[in-house]
Amino acid sequence: MKTIDDLGDLRGRRVLVRSDLNVPLDGTTITDDGRIRASLPTWQRLLGAGARVVVVAHLGRPKGAPDERYSLRPVHERVTELLPGTTVRFAGDTVGEQARTAVAALRDGELLLLENLRFNPGETSKDDDERGAFADQLAALADVYVSDGFGVVHRKQASVYDVAQRLPHAAGGLVLAEVEVLRRLTENPQRPYVVVLGGAKVSDKLGVIENLLGTADRILVGGGMAFTFLAAQGHEVGSSLLEADQVDVVRGYLETASERGVEFVLPTDVVAATAFSADAEHEVVPADAIPADRIGLDIGPRSASEFARHVGEARTVFWNGPMGAFEMAPYAEGTRALAEALARSEAFSVVGGGDSAAAVRLLGFSDDDFGHISTGGGASLEYLEGKTLPGLEVLA
Repeated sequence: MKTIDDLGDLRGRRVLVRSDLNVPLDGTTITDDGRIRASLPTWQRLLGAGARVVVVAHLGRPKGAPDERYSLRPVHERVTELLPGTTVRFAGDTVGEQARTAVAALRDGELLLLENLRFNPGETSKDDDERGAFADQLAALADVYVSDGFGVVHRKQASVYDVAQRLPHAAGGLVLAEVEVLRRLTENPQRPYVVVLGGAKVSDKLGVIENLLGTADRILVGGGMAFTFLAAQGHEVGSSLLEADQVDVVRGYLETASERGVEFVLPTDVVAATAFSADAEHEVVPADAIPADRIGLDIGPRSASEFARHVGEARTVFWNGPMGAFEMAPYAEGTRALAEALARSEAFSVVGGGDSAAAVRLLGFSDDDFGHISTGGGASLEYLEGKTLPGLEVLA
């Protein structure tokens, strides 16, 4: 992939940067600004080179039309705070009159954030012509293009794929760093290589599990997806989250893992509650004896200790997905114990974005406690599945 160095002198040139600023919001308050902070180094490099930086990004899933709930205005406010001394402008549309006027007014070393890309149906259209027409409008705003939104490189979207075909282009520092980290996980990782998978649905991770059976030494499974694994072993899981249609698939993975010498480690105890609520009655029960009227909401203390031991023995760890409903204090301890073990570990550790990144920050951990916190949950998983990612392929 070409880098920013390959673009030559950028002074006075308009650089369209596709960033990933899809941050979680509570109303208009950003609850985790990790993706914004991860975007800063590339912006700062371009600004320092005298470029006129035009940032495009999305937030949430609006239906191809303006929706104030998904406006990037709160992001603009945070970017302004994080770039003191830099003029940071905002345009209330993406390719309309406001955007064109704001781009024309940009000076060297200034940054402009355009409104949510997904307010335009062409951004995510499956129709090549519609998507291409929107990409033409985006490309008209700039002289060169930098792809720095790793969290969207698995999407064939106008700002990710089509614009790169219309302008001289390069990968930004964040994309290059993410790809390098993922290569370390897939190309001769230091062993033992331990993968920790959590989150709600096993169906979201079928492809990556299948591929990891050829690379990982040990796979630890927690979160809601653990109950489908427990069911595949013949255990009752009460009213816990269960994807019944995936039980046979998971059973096949367990058999394949046994044949290949890959160890699956499942919870031996869980925190089971009477309802999905922080105030519900809850207790620790054996994973193979969950009461019929209880829902498992976290791995139990014995499981947390066992997971921590495996992480402590590893030389490489990839973690994607929390161990329980960490947003509620009674069910956060499994995720906390795993994060603590990873922070103490001398292994090369990668926290795989999305809810995992939000969890460790919410629980008070610093990004520096881990080898790398990815900005791209879905993109990271698809890379580990061995899939071709359109947003990377177009940069080759």
